[in-house]
Amino acid sequence: MHLDHHHDLPAVSADAHRPDGRRRALRIGLGGPVGSGKTATVAALCRALREELSLAVVTNDIYTREDAEFLLREAVLPPERISAVETGACPHTAIRDDISANLEAVEDLEDEVGPLDLVLVESGGDNLTATFSKGLVDAQIFVIDVAGGDDVPRKGGPGVTTADLLIVNKVDLAPYVGSDLARMAADAKAQRGELPVVLQSLRSGDGVRDVADWVRARIAEWTA
Repeated sequence: MHLDHHHDLPAVSADAHRPDGRRRALRIGLGGPVGSGKTATVAALCRALREELSLAVVTNDIYTREDAEFLLREAVLPPERISAVETGACPHTAIRDDISANLEAVEDLEDEVGPLDLVLVESGGDNLTATFSKGLVDAQIFVIDVAGGDDVPRKGGPGVTTADLLIVNKVDLAPYVGSDLARMAADAKAQRGELPVVLQSLRSGDGVRDVADWVRARIAEWTA
């Protein structure tokens, strides 16, 4: 289930080419609180898109490689297409303030397994203020979940209000945690205006289909 399926495409980075003149991969960042389902969404996107796109993933964790190891166990991509960054500090730092480690990881993937169509950059678990530097990604997805409370969209914050796509995840759990999906959808609409919102369950319904379609539209614009 989704809102405002038709919308303006997000602005893309002015530097769309590598130093050798080849078009670089589109970079999409995924942020959101701990436990919201970012890594599960990345895994589902890899499964949905790996047969049609050349893609890779960069994960961020503070002190571990936990998210990358999950993706490796799930075999969503060959191991050489998954790179882990240990930020050693607040996730904000590595995706917004000092993006050098993530940029290096992205560029290394393009050098080693490229050419790539898409790189997904997953932030470490963070709060509602998490945003990506435009020098790192071309579009941003923010993931929240119903178990975090149905007041989260109303609280706003840059992640909720400015991300190019907002995912309200784990909607199948709403009856069990007392979350009002209609309220969450209405509050998200009020906060985001014309920016799109997807209500998602990876365990039922259409799964990641709407998000995968959104990514395909970004790829189409990038390569047009």
